[in-house]
Amino acid sequence: MLNIVMGSTFAKCATIDLVIQWVGWAVAAALKTEKFYDLAGSGTFILLAHLSRLWGGTGHVRQNVQTGLVTAWGLRLGTYLFLRIMKDGHDRRFNNVRDSPGTFFVYWTVQALWVFITLLPTLILNNERQDEPLGPRDYMGWGLWGLGFAAEAIADQQKWNFKQDPDNAGKFIQSGLWTYSRHPNYLGEIMQWSGLFLSASSVMRGVQHLSVVSPLFLWFLLRHFRGIPILEKQALKKWGSDPAFQKYLRNTPLLWPRL
Repeated sequence: MLNIVMGSTFAKCATIDLVIQWVGWAVAAALKTEKFYDLAGSGTFILLAHLSRLWGGTGHVRQNVQTGLVTAWGLRLGTYLFLRIMKDGHDRRFNNVRDSPGTFFVYWTVQALWVFITLLPTLILNNERQDEPLGPRDYMGWGLWGLGFAAEAIADQQKWNFKQDPDNAGKFIQSGLWTYSRHPNYLGEIMQWSGLFLSASSVMRGVQHLSVVSPLFLWFLLRHFRGIPILEKQALKKWGSDPAFQKYLRNTPLLWPRL
């Protein structure tokens, strides 16, 4: 019976996820805009987290905390990215995409995959009827989430403040957390979802542990597909001949800070 309930919840969540992203693509392709792309993604995370908790029908402490952390992440990141794109008017990731409906569709579909796969541990947890006492994995996971949340929020704010200063026009940021990593915001993102998996794994059994694919898929997506490669290519094109930038590349790790 539990497998039927969980399967039904997963199917409904996957369907809602795809519908939201594909409707978003249709509107975005018609208007040739990416302004609400990230907002749609973060909003879908929040919606599915709450729906899965509602459909799970138990509301254990671990489930409530997990859903609350997903909500906090989505509200902060979604708001930040929406304000940023409204100010900038565009997102550089979509420079060669927004005018190509087919390529744009791929991006929106990848976002649907990103939402569902990344949220898998939360969906499994929220549909788990049996509860387990809170333990070390929960506190370690929530602690890791907190560090990641702080790192991502601080890195985003530091870059925002840097770009607001007219004296920094045409320059690249290499201060604050950006001294230790070229992409500290992405590092924070990976830490948060790794922490959520760690806590959710407290109630997992057997094949459910394969949902570790959540943080691994996120790392792969950011490291090899739509995040870091695009930004690194654009940075090299803009500052590749700058000796200061070449020094920054040599001395600053791509993602993980040197201990």
